[in-house]
Amino acid sequence: MRKVKYFILPTKRHKDKYIYIRFSNGRKFDIRMKTPYVINSKYWNDKTCKVHIWNEYPEALQMQEDLNNLEKHIINEYDIIKNDEVINKKWLEETIDKKFNPDKYLSTETLFGFIENFINESENDPKKVKITKKATRYVYKRTFDLLKEYAGKYGEPDFKDVDAIYLENFDVFLENEKGFSKNTIMKYIKTLKRFLNDANEKGISNYKKYKKFTVRFEDSDNIYLTETEINKLYNYDLSHKPSLEKVKDLFIVGCWTGLRFSDLRQITQDKIKDDFIEIKQKKTNKEVIIPIHKTVKELLKKYNGKLPKPISNQKFNKYLKEVAKLAGIDEPFKKTTYYYSKEITKEYKKYEIISSHTARRSFCTNAYEKKIPIVTIMAISGHKTETQFLKYIKTTSREHAEKMLEYWKSEKNHLQVV
Repeated sequence: MRKVKYFILPTKRHKDKYIYIRFSNGRKFDIRMKTPYVINSKYWNDKTCKVHIWNEYPEALQMQEDLNNLEKHIINEYDIIKNDEVINKKWLEETIDKKFNPDKYLSTETLFGFIENFINESENDPKKVKITKKATRYVYKRTFDLLKEYAGKYGEPDFKDVDAIYLENFDVFLENEKGFSKNTIMKYIKTLKRFLNDANEKGISNYKKYKKFTVRFEDSDNIYLTETEINKLYNYDLSHKPSLEKVKDLFIVGCWTGLRFSDLRQITQDKIKDDFIEIKQKKTNKEVIIPIHKTVKELLKKYNGKLPKPISNQKFNKYLKEVAKLAGIDEPFKKTTYYYSKEITKEYKKYEIISSHTARRSFCTNAYEKKIPIVTIMAISGHKTETQFLKYIKTTSREHAEKMLEYWKSEKNHLQVV
């Protein structure tokens, strides 16, 4: 099995040394080579073959991450070739150089060459690394992998080949052969269009027929909890199940703040000023000021000003469904999805499809129903556009009709049958 191992040459004194790499695969090959990385020997752990993570060496984490990334790069390049006969010292030297100087080995004249260069820049260009999230870089790579898989069956496309018809066929491939949901498919097609847009902006391609294909996302989370349901959930006693109680309390905080799950852990004493929470949202980097609801005050007091540390989103959603079921959040709800080009409508109980994001939708919808101005709600929730905000409003058609009827009845000049 192919392995990557790092080491430094032995020394009697602590001094700067080059980090070497050993790339091997049983008896098939065993290559050793110097990398561009230099480290003081006292910060190197010979037993683990890794950097010592010490406070006196603040660059330790970054150095180890760089080594991990180089290892992934080499393994990935090897997995693409899958031919041990071509693996030699020259190959390893070029592969390492390719990591640091990708432009020497890539051609941006082809679509795939451009995409590979785009991805490499997002990982190695300091400016782009700073503004590109790790999750986004993963989507870039995954999209490229799927394109290469599709090309393996139907041929590698160039810029001129990617039009609306190509994207429709790629859509069908991802749905029928990969079994992806519509939103997952749209995510990858949107990423492909991003590659193409960048090529157009840089003057590398002037083909724009792909723009005729419209990316359409389904609403994957289309329920919200009314204030009555939120209070019902809040008042349900889970003191005998502390882990579920913490999940419940964090969700309730989300319902009264409109914060995303990733921002809940930011609520600490230093972010609370008088009756407001002031934080910078992770996703948008936008600063928001949120009034503290009395329920949030009670929960902050309950946890001595420091909310429970959120678990993974996946586990949180699993436990939340259990909490909602126990509390009787079981109103029936019809949800329509699209799978294998078929429209499927199924009835659920609310507790079956509740998720961490339901809290944010509940906050926006309940505030909207109280006739709080949209611009005010957006300032608190951090939505940039009204169109984006209105996607969060989950008032049903009947609720809208009832509100209209209530408004008519309140009018002094309401028509009466004589």
